Amino acid sequence: MVDRSGHELATRMAELARAPAGRRTTEEVLAEVSATAVELIPGADTAGVLLIRRNGFESLGGTTDIPERLDELQVSYDEGPCIQAAVADVVVRTDDFRTETRWPKYSPAVVEIGVLSGISFKLFTAEKTAGALNLFGYQPHVWDGDALTVGSVLAAHATAAILANEHGHQLETALLSRDRIGQAKGIIMERYDVDDVRAFDMLRQLSQESNVKLADIAQRVIDSRGH
Repeated sequence: MVDRSGHELATRMAELARAPAGRRTTEEVLAEVSATAVELIPGADTAGVLLIRRNGFESLGGTTDIPERLDELQVSYDEGPCIQAAVADVVVRTDDFRTETRWPKYSPAVVEIGVLSGISFKLFTAEKTAGALNLFGYQPHVWDGDALTVGSVLAAHATAAILANEHGHQLETALLSRDRIGQAKGIIMERYDVDDVRAFDMLRQLSQESNVKLADIAQRVIDSRGH
């Protein structure tokens, strides 16, 4: 069974990696990861990814609506395995929520929904984002060593997708800022008959005096064109 599981995992990981990353959104990749977890891990009836950011949370890639419902419960109660895995522990496992005492509000609510077991894997994401890949079972005592191994590998794949997306946003923001600053410098050079170095110094001084980001000062200069 272990060999078969390892072969299946290798095959699925190759399939996940085959399509160029730029053609798929992060949510599409996470949906594939969740679906693969349900496909490869016995006892995993549904799966999804919880991301926690400073401005709130996102529930992504759910194979059913249950992971999102459970994420909402955890955020509401401020307790639960997915949050614990996202912000603290690497793996959080529950074999039977009917006897689980770590989350006194969350556990009974989960049982009422029909979920009896769960396992969450921490996603090692960027500084401002915490996350977890979460698997849920409708039966108790379903997790074995293979579940831990396969889940950890899939969590690593999910982490890579999230980091790639965030890096792409950062690069896009950096390029946009550079473009704004370049435009603003050109406007200042033309308007005040100064060279490139002096134009940049003027932008930087305005930024320091007003305690406003350089890119935002540049945008103000661009917006002032024609006034």
